Amino acid sequence: MTIWDFIKKRPYLIWYVKDLNSISEEAIVESVLNYGEWNDVLELIKILTVKKTAAIFKRQIFQKRCNYYPIIKNYFQLYFSKYA
Repeated sequence: MTIWDFIKKRPYLIWYVKDLNSISEEAIVESVLNYGEWNDVLELIKILTVKKTAAIFKRQIFQKRCNYYPIIKNYFQLYFSKYA
């Protein structure tokens, strides 16, 4: 299963995008971490690996504009520092 197959089964996580084939991995990671359930996060990590997911997340949180909710950002900073 690819990341795009994964997100096509969960369009409610990325309701603001019409063409799910054109969305980036970064946008998928952000949406799943912000809005997904824990099983969605685990499946995402299974597809991308924990290291790649953590790398995308870390790159996103240090950008000028960060779209993660503060509680989500804090949780996944702790999670990825332990498991990635």
